[in-house]
Amino acid sequence: MTKDSDAILVAECLDGQTEAFGALVARYEKPIYNVAFRMVRSREDARDLTQAVFLKAYEKLESFNPKYKFFSWIYRMTVNETINFLQRRRQNVPVEEYHITHDETPESDYNNRQIAEDIDDALTHLQFDYRMVIVLRHFQDLPYTEISRILQIPEKTVKSRLFSARRLLGQLLAEESQESRR
Repeated sequence: MTKDSDAILVAECLDGQTEAFGALVARYEKPIYNVAFRMVRSREDARDLTQAVFLKAYEKLESFNPKYKFFSWIYRMTVNETINFLQRRRQNVPVEEYHITHDETPESDYNNRQIAEDIDDALTHLQFDYRMVIVLRHFQDLPYTEISRILQIPEKTVKSRLFSARRLLGQLLAEESQESRR
């Protein structure tokens, strides 16, 4: 899955080989869906957003610049579509809890789920810009440079937002922990 192979698929699609776009969809459908789902927390809305992103990508495929990664280009579309969706809904939507997939004891599984719920609750209180950098960095494991390209902001701004988001998240989790002890 390299930048060059994506560029080749885009070129083939632009030459009329529509199955090439199907290969791009197969390659990126899951990460696009995951970002949308983490931001809107509705499977149906995430599916709709994913479909809208790929439709828009197909319609605007000629504007793709092969000197950049297709991944960054389509992620940026996902971010824009998600922002538009949330603005239309005018609501603050929580981020999905992560799922534990390895073998654990029932007690540790419960504790991990509780931690995930606490993080989820705290993330819902963050501004969209902060939540987005947390999702892209910690849930999608993207490097700063990639987040910078996707969000179209300087890398220093990404780092600054991430620092602030982590600090705010820590404060929210500490407050939640104090409340639960009472």
